Amino acid sequence: MPITPATAMHDAPDSTTEAILLELVDEEGTTIGTAEKLSAHQPPGQLHRAFSVFLFDERGRLLLQQRALGKYHSPGVWSNTCCGHPYPGESPFAAAARRTYEELGVSPALLGEAGTVRYNHPDPDSGLVEQEFNHLFVGLVRSPLRADPEEVGATAFVTPQELAERHAKDTFSAWFMTVLDAARPAVRELTGPSAGW
Repeated sequence: MPITPATAMHDAPDSTTEAILLELVDEEGTTIGTAEKLSAHQPPGQLHRAFSVFLFDERGRLLLQQRALGKYHSPGVWSNTCCGHPYPGESPFAAAARRTYEELGVSPALLGEAGTVRYNHPDPDSGLVEQEFNHLFVGLVRSPLRADPEEVGATAFVTPQELAERHAKDTFSAWFMTVLDAARPAVRELTGPSAGW
Protein backbone atom coordinates (compact mmCIF):
# COMPACT_ATOMS: atom_id res chain seq x y z
CA MET A 1 0.00 0.00 0.00
CA PRO A 2 2.27 2.83 -1.21
CA ILE A 3 1.92 6.44 -0.36
CA THR A 4 3.65 9.49 -1.74
CA PRO A 5 4.19 12.70 0.09
CA ALA A 6 1.72 12.15 2.88
CA THR A 7 1.98 14.81 5.49
CA ALA A 8 -1.46 13.77 6.73
CA MET A 9 -3.52 16.90 7.17
CA HIS A 10 -4.55 16.38 10.77
CA ASP A 11 -4.09 19.14 13.28
CA ALA A 12 -2.76 18.07 16.66
CA PRO A 13 -4.99 18.80 19.61
CA ASP A 14 -4.24 22.10 21.35
CA SER A 15 -2.29 20.86 24.35
CA THR A 16 -3.13 23.96 26.37
CA THR A 17 -6.87 23.33 26.26
CA GLU A 18 -7.36 19.68 25.33
CA ALA A 19 -5.83 16.50 26.70
CA ILE A 20 -4.29 14.09 24.17
CA LEU A 21 -6.53 11.04 23.99
CA LEU A 22 -5.62 7.52 22.91
CA GLU A 23 -7.91 4.78 21.65
CA LEU A 24 -8.40 1.97 24.14
CA VAL A 25 -8.85 -1.42 22.47
CA ASP A 26 -9.69 -5.01 23.36
CA GLU A 27 -7.43 -7.99 22.66
CA GLU A 28 -8.66 -8.13 19.05
CA GLY A 29 -7.85 -4.45 18.47
CA THR A 30 -11.47 -3.26 18.50
CA THR A 31 -11.90 0.27 19.90
CA ILE A 32 -13.68 0.25 23.26
CA GLY A 33 -13.09 3.80 24.47
CA THR A 34 -10.51 6.51 25.04
CA ALA A 35 -8.10 7.51 27.78
CA GLU A 36 -5.77 10.44 28.41
CA LYS A 37 -2.29 9.61 27.13
CA LEU A 38 -0.34 9.68 30.39
CA SER A 39 -3.03 7.88 32.39
CA ALA A 40 -3.10 5.07 29.81
CA HIS A 41 0.61 4.47 30.53
CA GLN A 42 0.31 4.41 34.33
CA PRO A 43 0.79 0.92 35.83
CA PRO A 44 -0.59 -1.57 35.06
CA GLY A 45 -1.31 0.24 31.76
CA GLN A 46 -4.45 0.29 29.64
CA LEU A 47 -4.38 -1.57 26.32
CA HIS A 48 -4.35 1.08 23.61
CA ARG A 49 -3.71 1.46 19.88
CA ALA A 50 -0.22 2.40 18.73
CA PHE A 51 1.94 2.22 15.61
CA SER A 52 5.60 1.61 14.80
CA VAL A 53 7.35 2.61 11.57
CA PHE A 54 10.52 1.09 10.07
CA LEU A 55 11.96 3.08 7.16
CA PHE A 56 14.93 1.96 5.05
CA ASP A 57 17.23 3.74 2.61
CA GLU A 58 18.11 2.53 -0.90
CA ARG A 59 20.92 0.38 0.56
CA GLY A 60 18.54 -1.50 2.87
CA ARG A 61 19.74 0.23 6.04
CA LEU A 62 17.23 0.82 8.85
CA LEU A 63 16.67 4.38 10.04
CA LEU A 64 16.90 4.52 13.83
CA GLN A 65 16.08 7.49 15.99
CA GLN A 66 17.30 8.41 19.43
CA ARG A 67 14.41 9.84 21.40
CA ALA A 68 14.96 13.42 22.58
CA LEU A 69 16.07 13.88 26.19
CA GLY A 70 13.00 16.03 26.91
CA LYS A 71 10.45 13.27 26.21
CA TYR A 72 8.44 12.14 29.23
CA HIS A 73 8.66 8.46 28.27
CA SER A 74 11.92 6.64 27.43
CA PRO A 75 14.02 9.79 26.86
CA GLY A 76 17.43 9.39 25.25
CA VAL A 77 16.99 5.76 24.17
CA TRP A 78 17.34 4.45 20.62
CA SER A 79 14.32 3.01 18.86
CA ASN A 80 12.74 2.36 15.47
CA THR A 81 12.23 5.11 12.90
CA CYS A 82 9.03 6.43 14.45
CA CYS A 83 6.34 5.30 16.84
CA GLY A 84 3.29 6.82 18.43
CA HIS A 85 -0.46 6.70 18.84
CA PRO A 86 -3.29 7.53 16.43
CA TYR A 87 -5.77 10.12 17.57
CA PRO A 88 -9.21 8.64 18.29
CA GLY A 89 -10.80 7.95 14.90
CA GLU A 90 -7.54 8.41 12.96
CA SER A 91 -6.35 5.41 10.97
CA PRO A 92 -3.02 3.92 12.07
CA PHE A 93 -1.71 4.35 8.50
CA ALA A 94 -2.52 8.10 8.47
CA ALA A 95 -1.07 8.49 11.97
CA ALA A 96 2.16 6.75 10.97
CA ALA A 97 2.61 9.04 7.95
CA ARG A 98 1.67 12.14 9.96
CA ARG A 99 3.99 11.40 12.87
CA THR A 100 6.94 10.43 10.66
CA TYR A 101 6.67 13.84 9.02
CA GLU A 102 6.24 15.68 12.34
CA GLU A 103 9.24 13.99 13.96
CA LEU A 104 11.66 13.55 11.05
CA GLY A 105 10.50 16.16 8.51
CA VAL A 106 10.18 13.57 5.77
CA SER A 107 7.33 11.69 4.11
CA PRO A 108 7.97 8.03 3.30
CA ALA A 109 8.50 7.35 -0.40
CA LEU A 110 6.67 4.08 0.21
CA LEU A 111 4.79 2.83 3.27
CA GLY A 112 3.04 -0.49 3.71
CA GLU A 113 1.29 -2.39 6.47
CA ALA A 114 3.34 -5.09 8.21
CA GLY A 115 0.86 -6.65 10.64
CA THR A 116 0.19 -6.05 14.32
CA VAL A 117 1.74 -7.10 17.61
CA ARG A 118 0.40 -6.90 21.14
CA TYR A 119 2.79 -6.45 24.07
CA ASN A 120 3.18 -5.30 27.65
CA HIS A 121 6.54 -3.60 28.35
CA PRO A 122 7.16 -1.70 31.60
CA ASP A 123 9.77 1.05 31.35
CA PRO A 124 12.19 0.49 34.25
CA ASP A 125 13.29 4.12 34.44
CA SER A 126 9.98 6.01 34.29
CA GLY A 127 7.74 3.31 35.77
CA LEU A 128 5.32 3.80 32.87
CA VAL A 129 3.88 0.79 31.03
CA GLU A 130 3.52 0.21 27.29
CA GLN A 131 0.39 -1.93 27.07
CA GLU A 132 -0.13 -1.70 23.32
CA PHE A 133 -1.88 -3.15 20.31
CA ASN A 134 0.70 -1.97 17.78
CA HIS A 135 0.18 -1.57 14.02
CA LEU A 136 3.46 -2.07 12.14
CA PHE A 137 4.55 -0.29 8.95
CA VAL A 138 7.62 -0.64 6.75
CA GLY A 139 8.73 1.66 3.98
CA LEU A 140 11.40 3.62 2.17
CA VAL A 141 12.87 7.05 2.78
CA ARG A 142 14.56 8.93 -0.05
CA SER A 143 14.58 12.54 1.14
CA PRO A 144 16.99 14.29 3.52
CA LEU A 145 15.83 14.24 7.13
CA ARG A 146 14.84 17.42 8.97
CA ALA A 147 14.36 16.04 12.46
CA ASP A 148 12.51 18.05 15.12
CA PRO A 149 14.98 18.42 18.03
CA GLU A 150 12.07 18.44 20.49
CA GLU A 151 11.30 14.87 19.41
CA VAL A 152 14.54 13.39 18.07
CA GLY A 153 18.00 13.55 19.64
CA ALA A 154 19.87 11.81 16.82
CA THR A 155 19.35 9.51 13.83
CA ALA A 156 21.38 6.72 12.27
CA PHE A 157 21.04 4.39 9.27
CA VAL A 158 22.25 0.91 10.21
CA THR A 159 22.83 -2.49 8.63
CA PRO A 160 21.79 -5.58 10.62
CA GLN A 161 25.40 -5.98 11.82
CA GLU A 162 25.65 -2.34 12.86
CA LEU A 163 22.33 -2.65 14.68
CA ALA A 164 23.60 -5.68 16.61
CA GLU A 165 26.74 -3.78 17.63
CA ARG A 166 24.77 -0.69 18.65
CA HIS A 167 22.15 -2.76 20.49
CA ALA A 168 24.93 -4.39 22.55
CA LYS A 169 26.32 -1.08 23.80
CA ASP A 170 23.50 1.49 23.69
CA THR A 171 20.15 1.63 25.49
CA PHE A 172 17.13 0.87 23.30
CA SER A 173 13.42 1.25 24.00
CA ALA A 174 11.79 -1.62 25.86
CA TRP A 175 9.56 -2.37 22.87
CA PHE A 176 12.16 -2.14 20.09
CA MET A 177 13.07 -5.81 19.63
CA THR A 178 9.43 -6.90 19.99
CA VAL A 179 8.24 -4.66 17.17
CA LEU A 180 11.29 -5.32 14.96
CA ASP A 181 10.92 -9.09 15.27
CA ALA A 182 7.19 -8.85 14.47
CA ALA A 183 7.92 -6.70 11.40
CA ARG A 184 10.81 -8.83 10.06
CA PRO A 185 8.83 -10.77 7.42
CA ALA A 186 7.66 -7.51 5.84
CA VAL A 187 11.13 -5.98 6.26
CA ARG A 188 12.71 -8.90 4.38
CA GLU A 189 10.12 -8.62 1.63
CA LEU A 190 10.81 -4.89 1.28
CA THR A 191 14.62 -4.95 1.45
CA GLY A 192 15.37 -8.28 -0.24
CA PRO A 193 17.68 -11.10 0.87
CA SER A 194 20.92 -9.21 0.27
CA ALA A 195 20.13 -6.66 3.01
CA GLY A 196 20.37 -9.40 5.64
CA TRP A 197 17.31 -8.62 7.73
